[in-house]
Amino acid sequence: MSHSFRDLHAPGNPFILANAWDKGTACLFAGMGAKALATSSGAHAFTLGRPDLGTVTREEALTHAEMIVSATSLPVSGDFENGFGDAPDIVEDTIKLSAEIGLAGISVEDISYPDVQPYGFDLAVERIKAASATAAALPKDFVLVARADGFMNGLYDLDEAIRRIQAFEAAGADCVYVPYLNDLGTVTKVCRSVSVPVNVGISTVENVSLREFAQAGVARLSLGMAMATATHTTFYNLSARMFERGDFSGLGDSLSYEVIDECMTKGRAR
Repeated sequence: MSHSFRDLHAPGNPFILANAWDKGTACLFAGMGAKALATSSGAHAFTLGRPDLGTVTREEALTHAEMIVSATSLPVSGDFENGFGDAPDIVEDTIKLSAEIGLAGISVEDISYPDVQPYGFDLAVERIKAASATAAALPKDFVLVARADGFMNGLYDLDEAIRRIQAFEAAGADCVYVPYLNDLGTVTKVCRSVSVPVNVGISTVENVSLREFAQAGVARLSLGMAMATATHTTFYNLSARMFERGDFSGLGDSLSYEVIDECMTKGRAR
């Protein structure tokens, strides 16, 4: 029995949304058992030699996402920052373009760029209402995630984040996300504040098991930049040992080419 991307979003039974940044990582995730993929705005920016937060254009993000979609048979969600514009009609266009390239959904933040400030409450809700209406009119089922990113950036508190995601739910969002929750109690509070599925980023909630996230009511666990950062950390540490101390010993701990190739082959789109 096949399941849609929407079906995966079951509160109390979270799946891991694996954020890939090229075809190889998409295939590796799929080969290791991921049920769905996503892009990562930060990880994508890294591949372009840029910092995160508003440095990637919509055209670049769509081209990148289309490449991830083509890599495997898994559904893919686009991490599309604020929808690449302030006005609701720009977000609507981003929804339409995302569906055209085969994305199963996208996430939309409530932060403007490049100043990295939260939209006023009314505009933030208006943007999600417009995006939701556009998504609902698509011929293909599309999962819209509304994010309250002002909390992550320290621009408003948890109470305001909850007020926003409750309004986003009322505006038609299919799933909500408050990035940078840092303990299970706060995660539980957020999940109980809404009736739609909740996404949680795993990188800031340490030492919590999948079972505990399930008990908290989480529906989706996104890796975000965590795997990309871990990869860059390994690259940095090995490079420091080589270039600063002439020590190449860490390279001997790598997986064999055969193991990596087998995994990629297993995950590759048929």
